[in-house]
Amino acid sequence: MTQEKGTISIHTENIFPIIKKFLYSDHEIFLRELVSNAVDAVQKAKRLATLGQLGQELGAPLVQVKLDKEAKTITISDNGIGMTAEEIKKYINQIAFSGAEDFLAKFKDAKDANEIIGQFGLGFYSAFMVAEKVEIQTLSYQPDAEPARWENDGSTTFEISEGVRKERGTDVILYVNEENKEFLEEHRLQEILDKYAKFLPVPVQFGTRTESEPDGEDEEGKPKYKSVEVPNTINTTAPIWTKAPSELKDEDYLNFYRELYPFSEDPLFWIHLNVDYPFNLTGVLYFPKIKNDIELQRNKIKLFSRQVFITDEVKDIVPEFLMLLHGVIDSPDIPLNVSRSFLQADGNVKKINTYITKKVADKLAELFKNDRKNYQEKWNDIGIFVKYGSISEPKFWEKAKDFVLLTNTKKEFYTLNEYHDKAKENQTDKDGNVIYLYTVNADRQDGYIQAAQKKGYDVLLMDSPLDNHFISHLERDLEKTQIKRVDADVLEKLIDKGEEITSSLSEEQSKELKEIFAKAITKPGMEVAVENLSAEGMPVTVTMDEFMRRMKDMAAMGGGGMMGMYGQMPDRYKVAVNANHPLATKILAETNPETRSALAHQAFDLALLAQGMLTGADLTAFVERSTKLI
Repeated sequence: MTQEKGTISIHTENIFPIIKKFLYSDHEIFLRELVSNAVDAVQKAKRLATLGQLGQELGAPLVQVKLDKEAKTITISDNGIGMTAEEIKKYINQIAFSGAEDFLAKFKDAKDANEIIGQFGLGFYSAFMVAEKVEIQTLSYQPDAEPARWENDGSTTFEISEGVRKERGTDVILYVNEENKEFLEEHRLQEILDKYAKFLPVPVQFGTRTESEPDGEDEEGKPKYKSVEVPNTINTTAPIWTKAPSELKDEDYLNFYRELYPFSEDPLFWIHLNVDYPFNLTGVLYFPKIKNDIELQRNKIKLFSRQVFITDEVKDIVPEFLMLLHGVIDSPDIPLNVSRSFLQADGNVKKINTYITKKVADKLAELFKNDRKNYQEKWNDIGIFVKYGSISEPKFWEKAKDFVLLTNTKKEFYTLNEYHDKAKENQTDKDGNVIYLYTVNADRQDGYIQAAQKKGYDVLLMDSPLDNHFISHLERDLEKTQIKRVDADVLEKLIDKGEEITSSLSEEQSKELKEIFAKAITKPGMEVAVENLSAEGMPVTVTMDEFMRRMKDMAAMGGGGMMGMYGQMPDRYKVAVNANHPLATKILAETNPETRSALAHQAFDLALLAQGMLTGADLTAFVERSTKLI
């Protein structure tokens, strides 16, 4: 072969500075790109062999990454199809830069590596992010092909000459520059390969590991062993998502989960995805045990393309509510832009998103139908997915209506239809609305719950981070149904059945009682009202309007706009003094103004105590006053 020098077919010399400048923040992907290229070359050789067109023995498919610290080189080798000198000129010099002018025009203002690599065939040229010079040694599978060598120092000038490779395949040799000497450390390369190449379909070797092998026998005839260094294969070539579910056992799924998330509890269950029309998608999604901090559970789904890790930012593919799932998705049909890292929201992505939503809904419906008891036992962990999906995905909600559960303070479970039938028997108000009562903290609001239960009312437990939004969602969807927190008002008004309760006080006595309480209560934001309530009820009840409480709770979770405005408003409470409670008569009968005020203040503090609102100096004063009154 005659030596040849030439110029890469490009009209500008700005391409390498752009690669180096914009890819600096993400330069570890050079290894992903070059190893992926090597795997592609090996798989092409396997396909040709399958078709009987390789013309030689395939051999054991293999990609190797070699590090030479002294020479400051990283070599990526494969035994794939190789290239001829003409193919090098075509694929490396021409195709890679065929769109160079468009590339420069489009990406000259790019700020992120993820906008660049991969488009216009630039995957190979990511090598120049870390190398001052790149050399290719290659031998094509084609009959009578000669080995070829290509060299480039990051300029638009290349050199092609006779190569030294004696077996089919390609070596890409990177002469690492001074700024990137971190990649001349074995642990750094191992880290990158573990991240991107752990499940590649062709064995990838890097470094060595120590193994024991037989070494004859000792004097007593017992076998001896010696330690030997063997090449270290870093990947599993056939991970579980590439297999049919019929080939797998539960333990296979659990072992794979433990491999992905070694410090997590075992998942609740999983869904195996496998579809080849109208798009190709495989994967396994796991339902983890959710902890209270939802944010810590996100971004645990790994996206692969033909077993190459791409990203764990999958929000365009996976519906928002399923970002809490863990696992793997692999699809060659997901359109990736230049670095293979960012998704473009096209038709396929939307179809995949819809498909995953349907598969999850179908799986949950199946679990509920086949084993309701087991489903209920998992509800504390499943519920957050179902509620999140119900709020955010209308198509999911249509299916979820059949398997979303409501739980009451007695730990009983009901479907939406079951609970509606239960509540309407005794909790329908004078206007025909069915009223659902709920608590966010059964211990703190126990007094209110017990009072409701004495009237035969049921109280739902709504204490998950999403329940405030889920309650509003239910109200919009359920006809003639209102949902109220058990401490949002006195019971007679929470479920107003139109029953008149006469007052045991005259109008003048009610006015006097209101004045006594208004003077005794010094806490801001408290509006006193004397109500005609049941004599068996509490003497004083402190409540916050349901709407105002909900707005403030949503604001606390980060709601903007009007909700943010509500969040900034001071708390306002209603103090309902029970005109028919014996304490009201006792206070009015008390002639000593100080004792009268102390009793009123004591009754108010008891109401605060029932709400968990009595703290600090107010609690200390309450204890001291209690001692005096005793």
